Amino acid sequence: MGGSIVAIVGRPNVGKSTLFNRLTAARTAIEEKVPGVTRDRLYGIAEWREESFIVVDTGGLSFERDDPLLRQVRRQAELAIEEAAVILFLLDGREGPAPLDQEIAALLRRSGKPVIPVVNKIDHPGVVDEITAFYSLGIGEPLPVSAAHGRGTGDLLDRICELLPEEQAEAGPGEETIRVALVGRPNVGKSQLLNTILGRERVIVSPMPGTTRDAVDTTFNYAGSTYLLIDTAGIRRKSKVKEAVEYYSVLRSLKAVERADVALLLLDAQDGITEQDQKLAGYIDKAGRGLIIGVNKWDLVEERKEARREWLANIDRAFAFASYAPVVFISALTGSRVEQLFSLFARVQQELYRRISTPLLNELVADALAVNPPPTYKGKRLKIYYAAQVSVRPPTFLFFVNNPRFIHFSYRRYLENRLREAFDFNGVPLRLNFKPRREKEE
Repeated sequence: MGGSIVAIVGRPNVGKSTLFNRLTAARTAIEEKVPGVTRDRLYGIAEWREESFIVVDTGGLSFERDDPLLRQVRRQAELAIEEAAVILFLLDGREGPAPLDQEIAALLRRSGKPVIPVVNKIDHPGVVDEITAFYSLGIGEPLPVSAAHGRGTGDLLDRICELLPEEQAEAGPGEETIRVALVGRPNVGKSQLLNTILGRERVIVSPMPGTTRDAVDTTFNYAGSTYLLIDTAGIRRKSKVKEAVEYYSVLRSLKAVERADVALLLLDAQDGITEQDQKLAGYIDKAGRGLIIGVNKWDLVEERKEARREWLANIDRAFAFASYAPVVFISALTGSRVEQLFSLFARVQQELYRRISTPLLNELVADALAVNPPPTYKGKRLKIYYAAQVSVRPPTFLFFVNNPRFIHFSYRRYLENRLREAFDFNGVPLRLNFKPRREKEE
């Protein structure tokens, strides 16, 4: 389900950005009581009951034909609707159904997609009866929420998860399919790298940013293994994106990461590290995929030890949250060190699916506790009764403890470091979860 898209659509100023922030538990969308603030499409990951999906916030829909900006906003929303698995049609519960809502409802009915009519700004239980007027839109049972206060959002998330398509079974390493997404800002050399790997012109290579619009899948064999490479459209900062088709390509790129096991994040050796590079790495980390950082165009940088050390130091600072990611300096143009990528792809995917037996894991935990006992929290000390690995992709560990509030972030990091020292997990994020359990039960 991780790659499914849920689009929030509706007329201006009904609270789409507020709902987006509520569902993604973030404050990345600008909330402003002026219609038309959200002009491009924002995206984030929502997690609910161990499931995740991509949420897209769109600009307020309007059917006016004279305003070029409004036409562009509408086109962006239509692209989000095309790509979505589920559509949230947000409505204003205080104002009631508006004529524009009827036009949007007709558009959504033509899409053929599952639609949830969400009536926002229902802040008190006493006004729930007012939502009955929205049945007139003819798109199903309205669901009352208050995006600002969180009321009803749990029921909304439940309904979204019911409507999302079943996630297709992922091919594991046993099938020797190593799935790699090539991601990065426009013009960092993703298409050139793919062509160098394949030794032929599989995709168009152009110095103009944004040539690759959709994710392009290429399967090939190398050294006895099968690789699936996904060359994605270059992702640039939203303020730099002008064409609606590029908004669409951002979603395709995010979905490519979800479909992959390993993401190769390409950086430009001449440009240095940008904020967008950090955001992309953060998305890959949150999606739970393997991460390799490739510094491309190294042939254009003077080969000296100081340059490499400076780059590694900058990477350590910029990607401190993903310090597990291996770094390789390559040139897609000359092919320098490109062959090193294949062993990295295979190794990182193997680590992504690595399982640690429960006895071995608990032996490690006991040793970690003996070497460095947990600090006290308000006079009380964390107790870890036992641990188990509960899933892979990414490796996820569940620790049964006396009280999860006693775990300090530094001790969580200590446990993660011990896991990496003992079992490697090179290139993959780890998830450490803590669950309360009474000592007498143990």
